Amino acid sequence: MPPVTLTTERLILRPWRDADFAPFAAMSADPKVMEHFPGTLSRAESDNVAQILKSDIEIMGYGFWAVEVPGVAPFIGFTGIRPVTFEAHFTPAVEIGWRLAPAHWGKGYAWEAARAALAHGFGAGLPEIVSFTVTGNLRSQAVMQRLGMTHDPKDDFDHPNLAPGHKLRRHVLYRMKRP
Repeated sequence: MPPVTLTTERLILRPWRDADFAPFAAMSADPKVMEHFPGTLSRAESDNVAQILKSDIEIMGYGFWAVEVPGVAPFIGFTGIRPVTFEAHFTPAVEIGWRLAPAHWGKGYAWEAARAALAHGFGAGLPEIVSFTVTGNLRSQAVMQRLGMTHDPKDDFDHPNLAPGHKLRRHVLYRMKRP
């Protein structure tokens, strides 16, 4: 499937470029950006993640797209949809996710990009898209709520890739069915 590029009023969600790896590595090394993840990433770890995300789009045509703000910034982070890569009570599933550099927080970019990604996923026939984060990530939960996703506390789960007792193990799950 050929890679898809999405556009919104202010953003372009596009396939990854090699030039995106360095700013992504800076984001991945930023404790503020990675606050709700197990830790920051080394350059090699970050490049590995970026290569996986780049390959997803090359293979599936969609994924976690690189996000740019034309005329402002060539790369501000990523937003998109991709299959969940672990087993849980709600899988198999496709998730929507985002991660932006702090300089671009609070401008509505995550919500705007996520709306485009949801529309693409539902337009392609997905029956449901989920999103999840740690219980303390209220900023991401606010984006999920603004998107119209719903939360049932009975769906919350312990992330299987984190050890029992890990402070970030408990996650909230939000869902949205195709309109």
